[in-house]
Amino acid sequence: MDIRELAREEWEAAEWGARLREIPQPPAKLWARGAMIPAGHKALVVVGSRAMTRYGEEACRLLVAGLAGYPISIVSGLALGMDTAAHKAALAAGLHTLALPGSGLGDDVIYPRSNRGFALEILDAGGGMLAEYAPEEKTRLHYFPARNRLMVGIADAVLIIEAGQKSGTLITARLAAEYNRDLLAVPHRIGDPHAFGPHLFIRLGATLVTEPLHILEALGIAPRDEGGAREAPSDLEETERTVWDALAEPLPRDELLRAVGGNAGEALTALVALELRGLAKEEFGAWRRV
Repeated sequence: MDIRELAREEWEAAEWGARLREIPQPPAKLWARGAMIPAGHKALVVVGSRAMTRYGEEACRLLVAGLAGYPISIVSGLALGMDTAAHKAALAAGLHTLALPGSGLGDDVIYPRSNRGFALEILDAGGGMLAEYAPEEKTRLHYFPARNRLMVGIADAVLIIEAGQKSGTLITARLAAEYNRDLLAVPHRIGDPHAFGPHLFIRLGATLVTEPLHILEALGIAPRDEGGAREAPSDLEETERTVWDALAEPLPRDELLRAVGGNAGEALTALVALELRGLAKEEFGAWRRV
């Protein structure tokens, strides 16, 4: 797919470009491949640790899956770990995704090398790539914080899923505050080293996110009124499907567990998974489908 240089007047005319123009050091040039963020879409930047945990990967997948069908583009940096998980979750949910690799966009220089094939998958699926470096420019260490400023500039909101004390994600979060972008964070277990960043920023006022609805609220998108009975999503695991079926009518948690039977721990895990996907919620002491 051809790489094209975007004229300044072209990208500034786009909604995402108008936001990018607001930052203290807007790019002098931009190159693009594939489709940029569609008009009317909100840009959600998703970032986290390269040393991603299973919890972080699952939280990313479930939260992004719950945004399916909404006018949202998932923006990330194509790095290993959370960036890759965010792009993959977007593709699985049928959402547009935009990758900023911190290098030029030529096939031979896209960083990281191990994600070059995946970058083409993003393009083939209708996503896009964006960079401020010439197409054959190889990555350099200082390109990554510079790339992060572009991601935050484009963003309507920034979601932090994991970040240790020395994670570059902390820089991205600081930029979100400086650029007046909404900062969202996923909570973790007490004592988990990957919780340092999210818990720090929640204490400082970031929006706590435990379900897709929280992201929609931050982006100013009204949730759909599904109306009537919903069919169970086709990708539910067996225990998740059992819990879903039991929630044909609202139930307190204890009654729900009795109705499901079997292993209570597995049932609770399935209930949390449904909640993270925006498929179930607790209201007035009872759990119900959403």
